[in-house]
Amino acid sequence: MKMRQILLFHGENGFWVVEVPSLPGCVTQGATKEEAIRNAREAISLHIESLVANGRSVPDDPFDAMLIAV
Repeated sequence: MKMRQILLFHGENGFWVVEVPSLPGCVTQGATKEEAIRNAREAISLHIESLVANGRSVPDDPFDAMLIAV
């Protein structure tokens, strides 16, 4: 599996939330950062598997994200 950038942040419910910008709709969470990252790996794999199974293209991850606080 190719690597993907993830956005990991502390959610309102106390869990860590993960979003995968290159795979719209691919979101997961975990009680700890480590659990959230493990869950992200599984979510990415399942999301890509679903895209392929449905004949849809798998988007590349350009690795060009920037985080800016304003």
